[in-house]
Amino acid sequence: MSAIAIDYGTTADGHLAARIGDMGYIAIPARGGFRLASGWRLSRPICEWTENDVFGSEGIVTDNAAFRAHVEAIAVHLRQREALARTETRMPVSTPWGMSQGATIYADGVVFHSTASHGGFKLDRARNAGLHSALRIKGGWYEEDADWARVAIGYPDLFTDREKKLADRTLRDWAPDAWESVHGRPLLPEESLTRDRQRFEREHADDWVVISAVRSDRHPEYVEAIATPGGRRDHAASRCYLVPAEEYAAGRHGFVIDPERHVRAPAN
Repeated sequence: MSAIAIDYGTTADGHLAARIGDMGYIAIPARGGFRLASGWRLSRPICEWTENDVFGSEGIVTDNAAFRAHVEAIAVHLRQREALARTETRMPVSTPWGMSQGATIYADGVVFHSTASHGGFKLDRARNAGLHSALRIKGGWYEEDADWARVAIGYPDLFTDREKKLADRTLRDWAPDAWESVHGRPLLPEESLTRDRQRFEREHADDWVVISAVRSDRHPEYVEAIATPGGRRDHAASRCYLVPAEEYAAGRHGFVIDPERHVRAPAN
């Protein structure tokens, strides 16, 4: 495994920054810590970088130590990816997302295709048959947003530790039935976004849950919140409540109205 160096420095804006290969990262102050801003092919010295040089965002870290830990993890990922010796090529292949414009060969029978709008993996017949039945998609096409995780879980030796961790999280959140079949146990609500949403829907099936909200013109200190039973958008019943603006936050799955505290908005 080659040594991919990390260079740390301070930008012209006075922010902690790091260069890993041709990637650049800047810790930009934000609410809750620092925003992980990233850029590509930053060839100038770090001391000349500014916030205008970075366009990507990889979340929020709490402090400088957390920024450095993130950068170190990226470096490990890049070293592992290099050791996997994936091959870049071109294949005139029609995919579910259009013609392939570039292909990355992970192994025999495992190819990732990029198109003008999307991308994903194509597994040949043998590779697809080799997946756990709960992971397998007929036809062998696995789109890049979520289904790619099925490939990474099924063939972990072809992926980096960072990719495998992300794949596990993706499967837990968006395909919990598949994750549970592979691992042989149910997921707790706190282990899966989908399972947590299902718990929320069960617990608040009879409560008024907000489906849309806007700052009130008539009552500036309040949010006018439209709510339906269980937050079901297809429900015939709906009510408008006034919620203090400082209190309202949509939350992970929705804001639950408390009829004892939140008053009904007066009719127009």
